[in-house]
Amino acid sequence: MNAPTDMPIIADDREIERAAHCLKAMSHPLRLKILCVLGSNAVSVQDIVEQVGTTQSNISQHLAVLRNKGILAYRKDANRVYYYVDDQRMLQLIGMMKEVFCSH
Repeated sequence: MNAPTDMPIIADDREIERAAHCLKAMSHPLRLKILCVLGSNAVSVQDIVEQVGTTQSNISQHLAVLRNKGILAYRKDANRVYYYVDDQRMLQLIGMMKEVFCSH
């Protein structure tokens, strides 16, 4: 099956590498669930733990992976840390995945 000719390819090798690293980081089920919980919102670690349903230690490890890949950013407010998706392209990708996989 040939790719449609009206869809541009990613010509910049740096962008190909970035996309591959982001998709690899997102491919873990728990990290994908975290990203779906966050969406475009800033959410505290404790709220992420409650919504995802695992330990804070486990969540923190996965948040670190997503942060190190440049997918997430965070801000501190007193003793709480809030994470959010810091890349509009990632928000678009999450939105498309929800549309494709979560609509019935």
